[in-house]
Amino acid sequence: MSEMGEIKLLGAAASPFVNRVQFVLNLKSIKYEFMEEDFDNKSELLLTSNPVFKRVPVLIHSNKPPVCESLIIIDYLEETHPDVHKLLPSDPADRAVIRFWAYYIDNEFFPLYGRLRKTPDKEGKEALKKQIIERSQVLEKTFVKFSNGKPYFGGDDVGYLDVVLGCFLGWTKFVGNYNNFKILDEVRQWRNLKLF
Repeated sequence: MSEMGEIKLLGAAASPFVNRVQFVLNLKSIKYEFMEEDFDNKSELLLTSNPVFKRVPVLIHSNKPPVCESLIIIDYLEETHPDVHKLLPSDPADRAVIRFWAYYIDNEFFPLYGRLRKTPDKEGKEALKKQIIERSQVLEKTFVKFSNGKPYFGGDDVGYLDVVLGCFLGWTKFVGNYNNFKILDEVRQWRNLKLF
């Protein structure tokens, strides 16, 4: 059991947003109980814990208010467990830059996958594929900048952006295969590096 008391995570196994939180809980060696939610029949616990959005993930622990939304939960875990697998840099300006890119991933990159799925016409799909590739190129260049030639955004070890983007990689491969195009491309990454 964690020093914070009993912890529960309301979630859905296939959600990359929930997977992020699980990944951080595991990185920080925080024990928790996972409670699977049924989106067609949301539990009363979910509805009362996240009455505004009524969605997962939600982190619940004894004697504290629920914490909702994946990035907010990750920030919370980083603050409550700063000495175990630090995900963010110490400098506030550097943290702000990392959070900007997390915002970009959640609001400018990943939502295009849903739009692509819902777009019925071929011309619209092709335009969205082009946008996805352009935004993935921005992320590829960002990776090169932050990783400094090392395997992770965080350099030698998994950092905040590795968690944020990493949990979308399964969806990225699926969307690319299903729609017959390559979203993240290592060859393209190095060819376009000078554009950054």
